[in-house]
Amino acid sequence: MIIMKKLLFVFIFSCVLFSCKTSQLTLSVTEPAPVTLPREIRKVGVINRSIPTDETKLLDIIDKALSLEGADLDRDGAEQCVKGLTEELMTNRRFDEVRNLAEIDFRTPKLGNIFPVPLSWEIVDKIAEEQEIDALFSLDYFDTEARVNYSTGRTDIKAPGGIVVPAVEHRAEMETIVRTGWRIYCPADRLIADEYHDLQSVKYSGRGVSPLVAVAGLIKRKDAIMEVSRLAGHDYALRLIPFSRRVSREYFVRGTDNFRIARRKAQAGQWEEAGMLWEKETSGSRPKIAGRACHNMGIISEINGDVKLALSWAQKAYGDYNIKKSLNYVRILENRIRKADLLEYQKIQ
Repeated sequence: MIIMKKLLFVFIFSCVLFSCKTSQLTLSVTEPAPVTLPREIRKVGVINRSIPTDETKLLDIIDKALSLEGADLDRDGAEQCVKGLTEELMTNRRFDEVRNLAEIDFRTPKLGNIFPVPLSWEIVDKIAEEQEIDALFSLDYFDTEARVNYSTGRTDIKAPGGIVVPAVEHRAEMETIVRTGWRIYCPADRLIADEYHDLQSVKYSGRGVSPLVAVAGLIKRKDAIMEVSRLAGHDYALRLIPFSRRVSREYFVRGTDNFRIARRKAQAGQWEEAGMLWEKETSGSRPKIAGRACHNMGIISEINGDVKLALSWAQKAYGDYNIKKSLNYVRILENRIRKADLLEYQKIQ
């Protein structure tokens, strides 16, 4: 038992010691947009194809009743969704013209949480030719599903004269799931550039001393769903725009006095001074220390925006000094460089 406790202590001490060798920082990197369209696409149209066909209309009515949807909730929500997409695309300098083709009466042949089949290229070509557009954004699917929870509980209310009396409180909670499905058709290349599903949730609640008072708190639910639907359209348009995200990086903080001082410099935001200390250690006689310093120089180079130089340092850290963490860093930097060409292509459109 004593031996086991000693071994456990050594294991825990080793883990703590190892974890103290590195520290983390976060930085912002720019990622390519999820969707890339050919440069020649300058004029686009937006259609709503989510309205049910006559053949499925009866089933759609039943579906609305079972899911507690309000009258015309899907139709109005889909219109707001298309409006939101059109508004956001109009603010994107990527296009010369964006048209909401609301006059085109499209219907979807299926219900359920799946896309309808894509439009035929004959139909897409006909729309593109008649409307003089280069690509077609289509809301192929829109659906709302409501879930209601009703409960009661005890509460106290003030009666006339300031008397507190026990009462029953009625609580009504409703969550509405808004599902959307999009496609982008590029007729010139016979390409569906994107097919995307999205899901958002709207929650409303009400409470009162009677069921009617509790349900009254849900009255503005439709307004909230319309706003969420419009924002869903805005969000989809952002798939064409490069975006920034925060990423974490590990750097070494132990090995020599210079490493310890550099750690404090880094924590204080003095990265240039920290880099000068790490650079001194890259030519040291101790291989492990030199390798850690090379790794850290890669971090400094990435912070300064020179990803290729960062890769060179990381490769040196792993290739010359066998710093294991640097191999993963090499892969990360190689991936960033591969994305750079696509990012540049998207920026100059």
